[in-house]
Amino acid sequence: MVICETEFPQILNDINKFLGSYNVELVFVNSDEMKELNLTERGIDKTTDVLSFPLFSKIDNYGDFPIGSVVINLDLAKRKANELGHNVNDEIALLFMHGFLHILGFDHETDNGEMREKEREIIENFKLPKSLIIRNEI
Repeated sequence: MVICETEFPQILNDINKFLGSYNVELVFVNSDEMKELNLTERGIDKTTDVLSFPLFSKIDNYGDFPIGSVVINLDLAKRKANELGHNVNDEIALLFMHGFLHILGFDHETDNGEMREKEREIIENFKLPKSLIIRNEI
């Protein structure tokens, strides 16, 4: 189940169910808050679109306890959706999927394309626009 204090698109629960029905926290922030979080957690002094924070090194069934948090920059999600001509809920779904896959242990910077393939599978299943790592393919 997706745990969030504000309203969010239902597709996020559907993506969660598709990936195994874990409890995961979802937090929406603005660009300034994301910049501060990115600096504090990663030492990078700029905003970004999504960050993920796994709570465990190994994914297991932790009952009602969340396995991690996905933090989405709503300002950038709206801007990117507008630039690419799709709706903001689709962009939020792409960012959530990306962050959630990182929580599940995927890492597009070090794997052999497994995360990209999993994103493709989710995008096709839910008829979403191309994700960031797929848009950036050479």
